[in-house]
This record gives sequence, structure tokens and C-alpha cells, in this order.
Amino acid sequence: MTGQPREVDVLIVGAGPAGLAAGAELAAADAGRVEILEREQEAGGIPRHCHHGGFGGRLDRSAYAWASAAGSAYARKGTTGPDFARRGVAAAVAAGAALRTGVTVTGWAGPRTVETTGPAGPEQITARAVILATGARERPRSARLIPGTRPPGVYTTGELQQAVHQYGLRIGTRAVVVGDEPVGHAAVATLRAAGVHVVAVVTDRTAPALRLRSPRVPLLTGATVTELTGRRRLSGVALRHHDGRTTTLRCDTVVLTGDFVPDHELARRGGIVLDPGTRGPAYDAAYRTSHPDVFVVGNLLHAVERAGYAAQEGRAVAVPVLHRLAGTEEAAGAGRRLVVDAPLRWIAPNVAGPDGARPVGDRFVLRTGRRLPRPLLVVSQDGRELHRQRLLSTAVPGRPFTLGAEWVDRVDPDGTDVRITAR
Repeated sequence: MTGQPREVDVLIVGAGPAGLAAGAELAAADAGRVEILEREQEAGGIPRHCHHGGFGGRLDRSAYAWASAAGSAYARKGTTGPDFARRGVAAAVAAGAALRTGVTVTGWAGPRTVETTGPAGPEQITARAVILATGARERPRSARLIPGTRPPGVYTTGELQQAVHQYGLRIGTRAVVVGDEPVGHAAVATLRAAGVHVVAVVTDRTAPALRLRSPRVPLLTGATVTELTGRRRLSGVALRHHDGRTTTLRCDTVVLTGDFVPDHELARRGGIVLDPGTRGPAYDAAYRTSHPDVFVVGNLLHAVERAGYAAQEGRAVAVPVLHRLAGTEEAAGAGRRLVVDAPLRWIAPNVAGPDGARPVGDRFVLRTGRRLPRPLLVVSQDGRELHRQRLLSTAVPGRPFTLGAEWVDRVDPDGTDVRITAR
């Protein structure tokens, strides 16, 4: 079924922190009709389910909002996730953006036309510029290939937070949290708020990414989950330690945290080039993709950063979109790829644009696959060194670190890929 055709100036897909901020900024700048589509019944994204503090506070501006879940006193100077989400919705609507919930974008009918389904039936919406802000998702147990039975009691962090905070469901009595990234600490806080005893936090890393703030929760490092046991209900989590020992933790709940992947299905269907490192769309510092009329923001690009950072990107995309509407921007997809060497996992943005645009905060965000004490980051192209920067701290898996952007003007637009190595 084709659907009713409509036209708007800017169409934003996704009403999380990035999409709402983009909508508020563009509507306030008189970009024409700005419409935000959200497939869920309530806008706001992941923060709606995160009842801990720190959103918009000191941690959210400078470090890791997720860490506030472990109970840091000064992190609570920010607001809670639901309040942060409500403020984002209010700002977008007050600026004049049209926000429609319960509307799912199912595909593309043209380069700037999407097909949707919602309460009003199927539609085809054509926009002068499209912004994808579809976010990221945690991979479930099936995608992580964990052996064993499939009993009730297995959650991702998002499922846990929705069950506790949105639906008020009873979770269990004894839980194991798998993963010690900041989101794992958020899971610990949610479980304790629900009255669940946390048996342990388990990580396959030999050194923890973050120190647990509660000494009452054991942290087991160098341990891999080998099996989930139980029939009518989860009964245990089998572990293999790095020294070959095996143990089984008795529990009725397990929370699989982290392992985020960008929700890139719509971008892929639209033929947008994806970055092999982030697995999200390839994009430059102006949030341009390989398609001249499609922009991308938020955790679709780099799973996963804090809500305040995603909102900051949403505000920043307004300028290049306005240039696109006015016909004054550089051609999309004309930059050089940024490629990282192992053990680095990815860099974002991952394209050096043709106009030397710099990313938000004048810095690139990187992730590593293993612990790197004070690494030296070297940027080069065709054997020519463009920049080097020594980190003053240790880069660890699961936590972002940054690279200054002062070298982007030295990239040869006719050269090969730009490489970033850690020495």
C-alpha cells in the first residue's frame, strides 16, 4: 500500500535526545516545517527509563552520565533521565517542531522520501532534508551466542529499566550483572532500587573498566559466561575464569549489559555507506553521509555515548542542515575516510570533510579494544604525519577518549585514507 503523500522541510526520524535537540534547534531557526517521528508511544529515548541522576549535570557535560547510576553525590546535581527526556520534548514542541509518536518508518520510496505507518495509516513523507537519529540498542542473549536453556529471568539493561521503572514488574531476588561498563553500573542501581540482591558483576576483562562504587557488590574479572541454566526460571550462570577454573553463580536473574550496536537498519536500507568500525553510518564533522540530503546524529553513530553528548550533536547538526536547505554546503561524501589500526576499535566522526569542518567540541571520540596506558596517538596520510597526541591517562575498553581536531585542515582531499594508530 503506497500511502498518502506529504511534504515537509526537515524530517527527523527518532525522538531521543539527539532528535529532539535537532528538532528544537531547527524549528527555532525557522527551517520551515520540522517534523519528528517516534515509533514508540512516548518520546524521549533511553533516558525515559533511567531514573538515576546526573543527566544534564556535571558528569553529563564532561564525563559519563551512566556512572551516576552508582550513586555519586555530585552526579545527582543533574536531573533524572525521565525529567531530562521531558525537557527535551518540551523544548522541541515549544520551538514549533511537530512531534508524532507511534509512527514507524518502514522504508524508503525515494532519496528523500520515507514510507511510514502509524495511527493515521500509511504515508509517504518527502523532505528537503532528512535527519536519522534512530539511536542504538543492546544486543540480546541470542545475538551474544550464550549457550544454555532459555528460561525467564534474562534481561538487557533497557529491558530491566523498562520493567522496573515503567511497568513496576517484580524482577527476582538474586541477580548477576554481566559487564562492568558504565551501563552495567546503571543496571546494579536499578536492581538495588527494585530490592534485588546483586550476587556479582562479571566481566571477561582482567582489569575493570570502572570501579564499583558499592563495596557490597563483588566484581569478578577475567570471567566468561559459558552457560545459563534453569527451566521454569533461571537458576544459575556458569562461568569460566581466565585460569581455567569453572564456577556457577546461583541466581534467578541475569542482566546482559553493554554490547551496544547502532540501530542502522533504516540507513542501510537507504543505501547509506556504513563505517565498519562503529557499524553506524559513515559521516563527517558536519553529520553528512554519503547521501547529500541525509544527515545523522546521536548514538546511531557511536554506540553508545551519554545523553547530553547526543543532545549536543543534535543541536550542532542544525547549522549544516540549514546550509543544505540554502544550497550553500559542500558536497556530501567528498571527504577522506578515517581508519583506525588495532587495538583501536573506531573513531567518530570517521570521515574528514572536504571543507575542514571540525567535530563538536573540537575533538574526535575513539574506543579501544584493550587497555592502553598513556598511548601516543598518531594521525598520518600517505606516509605523512599530520598530528601526534599523548594521552595523559589510560585508555580502557568501554570508555571513550578523545583526539584533538586541529589536524583536519592538513588532510589532502586527493590523498588516501587517513590512519590513526596508538603507540
